[in-house]
Amino acid sequence: MSPMAESATAAPPAPLLEMTGIDKSFPGVRALAGVDLVLHPGEVLAVVGENGAGKSTLMKILGGAYLPDSGRISLNGKETRILNPVDARRGGVAVIYQEFNLIPRMTVRENIFLGRERTRLGFFDRRSETDEVKRIFERIGVRLDPEAECGDLSVAQQQTVEIAKALSLDARIIVMDEPTAALTDQEVERLFEIIRDLKSNRIGVIYISHRLDEVFRIADTIMVLRDGQLVGARPVSQFNRQSVIEMMVGRRIENEFPKREAETGGERLVIRNLTRGTSVGGVSFSVRAGEILGLTGLVGSGRTELARLIFGADAADSGSISLDGRELRIRSPKDAISCGICLLTEDRKTQGLVLDHSVRDNFGLPNLSGFSTWGFVREREESEALAGFVEKLRIKIPHHEEVARNLSGGNQQKVVLAKWLQRDCKVIIFDEPTRGIDVGAKYEIYTLMNRLAEDGKCIIMISSELPEALGMSDRILVMRGGRIAGEIADVPCATQEQVMHMAVG
Repeated sequence: MSPMAESATAAPPAPLLEMTGIDKSFPGVRALAGVDLVLHPGEVLAVVGENGAGKSTLMKILGGAYLPDSGRISLNGKETRILNPVDARRGGVAVIYQEFNLIPRMTVRENIFLGRERTRLGFFDRRSETDEVKRIFERIGVRLDPEAECGDLSVAQQQTVEIAKALSLDARIIVMDEPTAALTDQEVERLFEIIRDLKSNRIGVIYISHRLDEVFRIADTIMVLRDGQLVGARPVSQFNRQSVIEMMVGRRIENEFPKREAETGGERLVIRNLTRGTSVGGVSFSVRAGEILGLTGLVGSGRTELARLIFGADAADSGSISLDGRELRIRSPKDAISCGICLLTEDRKTQGLVLDHSVRDNFGLPNLSGFSTWGFVREREESEALAGFVEKLRIKIPHHEEVARNLSGGNQQKVVLAKWLQRDCKVIIFDEPTRGIDVGAKYEIYTLMNRLAEDGKCIIMISSELPEALGMSDRILVMRGGRIAGEIADVPCATQEQVMHMAVG
């Protein structure tokens, strides 16, 4: 037989990973039901699905954090048992979670070799560790000081350290959980370059993301989970954006951004020459009743800083804020809330919720004056009010005392929204309202925003996702360098290129 004939009939290489019939249940919840997963050398497998679909549970089983109730796992064609994270690392599996496992006050080198420090003649061999770190960084094209403290690094640099740690462990399978959630566009491009380098070295990457545009750019195969079950896994060429969304949510969504007929009233919120240092410079604009005003621009353009000034989280050097014709004196978030202005922060986990407290506690915090008498909270009344929003907003919680940390991103966002709706705020500022939220929950958030606008609320939506800004806004302001660089009034006729041109100058 000729070499050509031999290569034509040769069996394909064994998968790096096979997970077969994986089941996992928690009290009252079946998280995974007979899920299969296959990953080949040099493949990027995108795992997508709504919050609660089972993605994180499946990865925690692979990483040794959970034990499956049933099913088999094979690494490099050999069935194995992963009982704990150490077993996973020994099997060549590295999981990079959204919350990095780095110690801030330790150096890059120390974090990479933590728990397996190199020694020579009984002494730490820092030179050997440093040489190895430099070699790995050179391999993936990164310039980073091995002796820099991780707490001083950017999110993208910390992510690079996690990838370097995985490579130092000779990982053949790297799981990335929402790796671009906090990255700039330039940092995303750099990450993709690193992933392509990993592919060229026959490393398999499992890529979990809600950002479908990125999935179609970087993935070879897309695997869709819904309600703990595998809906389908096919080459990316056999999918389009609409088909992925429909598989994720289990129904047809005609329009990713629900349309409405904007009926705006008169000016309600008026900002004049608002200034703070170099971050916000003389910004003026207005928002009408029933209007969704999109605020976009590159990271660092001053969008969030502007929102914090309006909400009183930071003090303005100069400028004025008026609502319904009355100039406001806002010196703190408490003042803003009293005036009817609320802010759904970009980071709901650290700034929007007290994660270790219950949903009821979080709902009641800004509303205690309405639920208390002589310093005692009327808990029954508070729970009844919360129950109304749980039904109205379709918040999925087992009970009101559920800890906020245990909720999905979409449900956490709805709890934040519920507490502000209870106050009947007139102005609602959404800062990155759908970051880290699946497409089904996004659609619900968009629908709620439309409903609030129809009720006459002023909506300011800060978004880095241009399709979202163009799809949801009645009018768009583009920021650059702390100032308004341009305005788009005819949003249906606008393009992403037009917005970017204003953003970059």
